[in-house]
Amino acid sequence: MGAPFDYTYIFGYFPKLLSTLGITLLIVAGSLLAGIVVSFLIALPRLYRIPVLNGLARVYVSFFRGTPILIQLFLFYYGLPEMLKLVHIDMSKAPVLVFVILTYGLHTGAFMSETIRASVTAVDRGQVEAAYAVGMKGYQAFSRIVLPQALAIAVPVFSNLVIALLKDTSLAFTLGVMEMTGKAETLGALTQHFVEAYISLALIYLAVSLTLEKLLRIAERRLLRHELPDPAGQRRFRLQRKRGYRRLIADIGSGKGGAEA
Repeated sequence: MGAPFDYTYIFGYFPKLLSTLGITLLIVAGSLLAGIVVSFLIALPRLYRIPVLNGLARVYVSFFRGTPILIQLFLFYYGLPEMLKLVHIDMSKAPVLVFVILTYGLHTGAFMSETIRASVTAVDRGQVEAAYAVGMKGYQAFSRIVLPQALAIAVPVFSNLVIALLKDTSLAFTLGVMEMTGKAETLGALTQHFVEAYISLALIYLAVSLTLEKLLRIAERRLLRHELPDPAGQRRFRLQRKRGYRRLIADIGSGKGGAEA
């Protein structure tokens, strides 16, 4: 049993927990950058149905979507150095943060790849054919017709992935990374005021999540600021976007963490 509840500890923990917020945001930023690169490498073979690579991409997505992130952290932290020793690569002295960002990047990339694939396929194929009919090349049709609409469909899902990634970073402390959750565990153990530490931690996560959500909404509005300025066009666009979003959700699956069928 911990010490009796004392609300003053909640406010006292804020500065100490915020001192490790930078590590949490570093994990999020590094994982997003790695995930974006990986997602395109995985999505392209599936979009163009490239033999062999398409099958490997499906296995990759199924693994990272169908296994818990905690298990993935342990596999990469303990298993990857042992596998690399077979090819005479020593990673025993690599910082823990490298394995954490690598794991979260690969994990996020699996979900992002499905978002990219489903967003592109949600765009009406007839529009692409019309672009070809007026003389556009393949890259022109993609950049001018497909990409803007796919971005509009994908941004809300991407926002959810970013928020989910922020919350998933709380598991990094299991490998000894002193991010916010690890700091809360340490403070609770030292003072025996665990509840107060977790309340402070929850409030900080909530504040950061709301801030990221607000920033992503601003980015979404900026992406769509030139879309169909007339009211009737805006209504049509919202209907098309809603249908595309429903199709995207159906293509991706039931949500983050579900195994691919």
